[in-house]
Amino acid sequence: MIRDDWFTVQQIDPDTYAISEYGHWEKVHSFLLVGRNRAILIDSGLGIGNIRTITDRLTKLPVEVVTTHVHADHIGSHGEFDAFYVHEEEMDWIVNGIKGRTDEQIRKEMTRDITIPTPPGFDPAAYRPFRGTPAGTLKEGDVFNLGNRVLRIYHTPGHSPGHITIHDETKGYLFTGDLLYDETPVYAFYPTTSPEDLVRSLERIAEIPGVNRVFGSHNTVGLDPQILDEVRSAVRELRERGFVRFGTGTHRFKSFSVQF
Repeated sequence: MIRDDWFTVQQIDPDTYAISEYGHWEKVHSFLLVGRNRAILIDSGLGIGNIRTITDRLTKLPVEVVTTHVHADHIGSHGEFDAFYVHEEEMDWIVNGIKGRTDEQIRKEMTRDITIPTPPGFDPAAYRPFRGTPAGTLKEGDVFNLGNRVLRIYHTPGHSPGHITIHDETKGYLFTGDLLYDETPVYAFYPTTSPEDLVRSLERIAEIPGVNRVFGSHNTVGLDPQILDEVRSAVRELRERGFVRFGTGTHRFKSFSVQF
């Protein structure tokens, strides 16, 4: 297995890897999905280290990046790849930045609470969120065929307007980005978020058939699909109690929590 001072590589199966940044408070994961003809990297991490140095060691196939959403901790190394894709609702964000969030605010968030030495050449004072022009935009129902595995795109807004979930229909993996993970709250309390959309998106992914493993972008790598049963009951409870709106706080369930 690959050893690196910044990235931790975990092999999920012979053709799937989690590439994690545990030295940062976000504990963010990117995922490399290798097919017969091409490979897809789901998100590219913080940009503190160059994730391309890892993917080049894991596959010789061309790698394209599919973006769960355009937040800085998911797009940091996008510029290292020839092609990346974002949902059409976040095209403006990737080109011009998120309105209401300055580069300095993002720099402070992305460079705090780092617990291990950063890669040589990284300068926290010079950190800026990535901006660039994608090779194309994504929409509901788009499919990526890797030759021997098929990935389907679901538009799952709430945490951000163009957030997507990726279902590997061949292997039964569901990559949920920042829509669903454990340990820390999934949030929808910023002006650019929507509690109502988040709950609808959670409800939607709970009904996707054939899921045998759930991979969120933070904390634990690989969650039991039973968490989707918990999501169904949580959605009902949130609605019945009138919590699906800004300002109602953090709502904790057995395996996950949400904050509005």
